Amino acid sequence: MEFLALPLGLLVGLSLGVLGAGGSILIVPMLVYVLGFEPKAAITTSLVVVGLVSLGGMVTHWRAGRVRVGTGIAFGLAGILGSLGGSYLNRAVDSNILLLAFAGLMLVAAWAMVRNREAQPSVPASTSATGGRIGVLAAARVEPALAAKVVVAGSTVGFITGFFGIGGGFVIVPALSVVLGLTMQQAAGTSLLVIVINVAIALGPRLGGEALPWEVIVLFTVAGLVGAVVGSGIAGKVRSELLARSFAGLIVVIAIYTVVRTIIAL
Repeated sequence: MEFLALPLGLLVGLSLGVLGAGGSILIVPMLVYVLGFEPKAAITTSLVVVGLVSLGGMVTHWRAGRVRVGTGIAFGLAGILGSLGGSYLNRAVDSNILLLAFAGLMLVAAWAMVRNREAQPSVPASTSATGGRIGVLAAARVEPALAAKVVVAGSTVGFITGFFGIGGGFVIVPALSVVLGLTMQQAAGTSLLVIVINVAIALGPRLGGEALPWEVIVLFTVAGLVGAVVGSGIAGKVRSELLARSFAGLIVVIAIYTVVRTIIAL
């Protein structure tokens, strides 16, 4: 069954490459319902795959000058407590409750994906030219209201990553753009750095607890990276709004399937 990780990873990578976010939310249902993983093992595996694919994508964006390192680190550090809290809570929650909560998150992600595509914010030139309003060294000089927004957004994303095993790009990208003033391209690239940081923190409490299925991880990651490259190449050739709506519809269907399967299993 491990070979199925290749087409599944390719699908996730394509969605990430075309839409820039949302693809990782499919990994856990794929691992549970296609490859037969236990929910908590699927979330740990998803974390590793998301981290590796995000790292590969971040390098590409960094070379193109689309990663604001200081901003990404500041946002990632704001999510430390959320990542750790989500990781520990994940271990205490019943697997069926975890899947139902995950289905709820999928519905939120589908809504956010369509909404963000319909109303992408414009960024003032003075803000985007400097790469945003906050970095590591500038964090102490920003107004308290902005700092509070960074902490709240960072903690929320960190918790989502730690508890559900996903990147949370559907939250990070608009937060970086609207709250911190990055362009959409910078937000997409910088969000990958935030995801890498959150994944590294979230994996800490899980290390040594269980053997990781490295064969599945490698196949999923390689296919995901290939899909992301292909998706990036076709992103400008199709209507992003139509793709976002179609992908959101797929997420809703999988969320409903997850709820039905989980309720039957109770």
